[in-house]
Amino acid sequence: MTVGTFTLPDTAAVEAMSAEEILELCVDEFGDKVSLACSFQKEEAVLLDMLLTIDPKARVFALDTHVLFPETYKVWREVEKRYDTKVEVYEGPSLGRQAAIHGDALWASKPDLCCAIRKVAPLNRALAELDCWVTGMRRDQSPTRANAPKLGWDETHELWKANPLAGWTDELVWAYIHERDLPYNQLHDSGYASIGCTHCTVPGAGREGRWAGRGKVECGLHAALEQR
Repeated sequence: MTVGTFTLPDTAAVEAMSAEEILELCVDEFGDKVSLACSFQKEEAVLLDMLLTIDPKARVFALDTHVLFPETYKVWREVEKRYDTKVEVYEGPSLGRQAAIHGDALWASKPDLCCAIRKVAPLNRALAELDCWVTGMRRDQSPTRANAPKLGWDETHELWKANPLAGWTDELVWAYIHERDLPYNQLHDSGYASIGCTHCTVPGAGREGRWAGRGKVECGLHAALEQR
């Protein structure tokens, strides 16, 4: 598959690549037009270390919903200090403005709309200037992610999307973190397998703790997978 000047290796070749090789390919091909979408969960701890080892000036961005956990903001600061980097920030309107338009506690009354405002819209702005984005998605996190490719064309956002850890397990992620003594979100030690905003995240395995009891496991950032 060829889009623009980039030709994707055949599926078997991509699947045979290690996470580091996927990242090296992205950096070599896209330069400053590739960025890691960082939510400061354990998967990003691994990807940050790999990516910034390959290229210390590599781009990283985060979506600040203004309602992230204190532990998330703490590891954010630790990451910037450890790697001497600055994470690019994309955010929605203030919580006050959101409440004035949509009412208080939108995350409770209309969680999909809240995610659209605080996460999806900022993501679209972040991706507008990129040719490729990198995520920490793993296939074993939920059924909606089971077929995530290590590298493929993101039709929704019209750019390449890399999921270098697609085939990794929890055990592999933790082994990498502990071997290198990486900073990670301490909420993982309290039973939070997946970490989002304070109002919509509780402890739970996989993505069970996200929007618990609402039949919702995705926020809209990975729309193409959610439509499968």
